[in-house]
Amino acid sequence: MEAEVVLTFLLHKQHSGAEELEVLPIVGPGKVGKSTLVSHVCHEERVRNHFSEIVFLNDHDFKDGKLSNLVEGFEKKYHNFTLNKDWRMLLVVEVIEDFNKGEWKMLYDACKRCMTNGSKIIITSRSDRIINLEQASHTDPVMHPRLSCLAMEIASMLNRCLFSGAGTIGVLRNNFNISYWCRVVIFLRWFMKWHESKFSEHPSDALNQNRPTHLGRMVSTSEEIVVYNQYECSSQDEVPKIEFPSVMYGSVKPSGRFETQVLRSTIPPYYSYIFTCEIRDLKTTTAKRKRS
Repeated sequence: MEAEVVLTFLLHKQHSGAEELEVLPIVGPGKVGKSTLVSHVCHEERVRNHFSEIVFLNDHDFKDGKLSNLVEGFEKKYHNFTLNKDWRMLLVVEVIEDFNKGEWKMLYDACKRCMTNGSKIIITSRSDRIINLEQASHTDPVMHPRLSCLAMEIASMLNRCLFSGAGTIGVLRNNFNISYWCRVVIFLRWFMKWHESKFSEHPSDALNQNRPTHLGRMVSTSEEIVVYNQYECSSQDEVPKIEFPSVMYGSVKPSGRFETQVLRSTIPPYYSYIFTCEIRDLKTTTAKRKRS
């Protein structure tokens, strides 16, 4: 996960009615730079100006009965800060060993009581189990109001694009939990901002006009999906086995140019819609001064 994605998550302002703390899980093997990435982002001037306080914890702070004392002290210190709407905290939790749902729920509930709107949590771990931890904070994630807010934000960002919208809806339906939906929202916020700054238009403008379009990949923001062409084929035609959502939101990464099925209509004549794509590395260029 690149620094720009984490920065987008941290600096994005929640709407005033949001009640839940936003949590960003960062997962990866040991010694790959998770802590270095977070440390680098937290030292960014924009982040330090955005948050009133940044607190670092690790799972050793929760062992041997320390969690109850930690939560009690946490609530005593920060309870009155909720009266100040401009006060925001960033909590960074590094999970070195294991972190069970009970411990997470106790910490998360304490944070909800003490943190104001706009406060955020980052949790890093070697285990992908932390991706599902946030669900332990809610008794019924299906009925959770946060899902409605996320769905509306996703719909707003996709902005009239039938192909991207249909594929994203399928991904959300197959991963019906708050943590995953938050990851999709964080990715889309970053991608829309990047695309607007580089091309001065929404990606749906290019897609809807069948122009070459540059899309992002959720698993690697250092790569882009270039859509060269799009066409439709009938139900009698052979369609590609690769599904576009698994490329954009998943880990499927074909080499070279490839064709991928974006959408299959559920009404007659049951057309399938195909993209011709290629995954490329994003190139960053810097201006070099000429030596005199």
